Amino acid sequence: MAGQGRVVILGAGESGVGAAKLAMQKGFDVFVSDYGVITDKYKAALEKLGVAFESEQHSEELILNAIEVIKSPGIPATAPIIEKLLAKGISVVSEIEFAKRYTTAKTICITGSNGKSTTSLLTYHILRNAGVNVGLAGNIGQSFAAQVADEEFDWYVLEISSFMLDDMFQFKADVAVLLNITPDHLDRYDYKLENYAASKMRIIQNQTSADVFIYCADDEESLKALKGVLPLAKTYPFSIVKKVDQGAYLQDDTIHIHTEPNNELTMSISDLALQGKHNIYNSMASGIVAKVLELRNDTIRESMGNFKNIEHRLEHVAKISGIDFINDSKATNVNSTWYALESMTTDVVLIMGGVDKGNDYNMLKDLVKSKVKAIVCLGKDNKRIHDAFEDDVEVIVNTFSAEEATQIAFHLAKRGDAVLLSPACASFDLFKNYEDRGNQFKAAVKEL
Repeated sequence: MAGQGRVVILGAGESGVGAAKLAMQKGFDVFVSDYGVITDKYKAALEKLGVAFESEQHSEELILNAIEVIKSPGIPATAPIIEKLLAKGISVVSEIEFAKRYTTAKTICITGSNGKSTTSLLTYHILRNAGVNVGLAGNIGQSFAAQVADEEFDWYVLEISSFMLDDMFQFKADVAVLLNITPDHLDRYDYKLENYAASKMRIIQNQTSADVFIYCADDEESLKALKGVLPLAKTYPFSIVKKVDQGAYLQDDTIHIHTEPNNELTMSISDLALQGKHNIYNSMASGIVAKVLELRNDTIRESMGNFKNIEHRLEHVAKISGIDFINDSKATNVNSTWYALESMTTDVVLIMGGVDKGNDYNMLKDLVKSKVKAIVCLGKDNKRIHDAFEDDVEVIVNTFSAEEATQIAFHLAKRGDAVLLSPACASFDLFKNYEDRGNQFKAAVKEL
């Protein structure tokens, strides 16, 4: 029996298995429980670690005797097992909270409803190219806990979701970035935007005057949420509509970033690897982080100019008969699809639909009217999409596979148009996940 006491991990995905690895290394008695089916990959990893685990159930007698529980971000606080743990006064934390106790590395924590994966990857790219000993974890890539167990990094770029923040208490970000707050996942927050916004603001909890907070000065909900809290950290806003004293702003198609007097980084937006208005924001946020770390201007410029964006996020798949095919399967909420449409410069045949998380499609209406010639629905229940857009586009078609959706979109588009897969919905009705949806779309495009 290990000497540290019993730690139970709920959820055997990337974060759960990583937490198990670190907890074993630190001498805890570890048990992993997953209410769903554990994939073969993670089963094998747990077996290799010698960790006891159960699948497709939560056995209370094996869970309620823990000194602490590390839970997957996907499990809501209202799950019966969580309510029982909290009623017994057992600490329930995220993998990020647990792992941070065992590393002296500094953290750059990036949150926001949209753009956090892109901004995290861009920030990581800039730091790594500048020679910083840096890891990438959180909502992206390999688990933070697993890296703390195996690696010796000086810095981590962590992509942090609101669900993770809800289970972070003592954790502190050395550099916190809040990109934006838009309605998403409201089913977990009593359908109240202010509850979700409060969750996002936890990104600055425990910060001191020695830390840094970077936020978007153009984002109404962020500004509203900030009214109720006073960040102790040094703050750097970024804006594309007004000049800021310290931070980043846009003037005459040039980004200006300065975090200290007499040392300004300027870069033309046409030199940025990431195009589109939303990506100017993402690049500004990453640029401020790089300047705060005192990286050289030419290094930052070079990295911001040669970055390759992530798969399934406005990813150009092919040009066939003069029609561009774009995979934006990672757009699982309305706001992401708004960003995608906003960056399009041609007429669009839009493939959208899936599991609707209580979406409000009103914000897309103007862009759909001005840019979308047809909508191809890809999902089991498309009624709400029809209701939302029947007055705005001439053609709305239902399809039930990526292949069918791609073929119909190809026939509806003409030379010079774009076929854009940007679903605004989760993928679980027809696909394993958004990656599977994007990969099936790409495969279908290659068959045309």
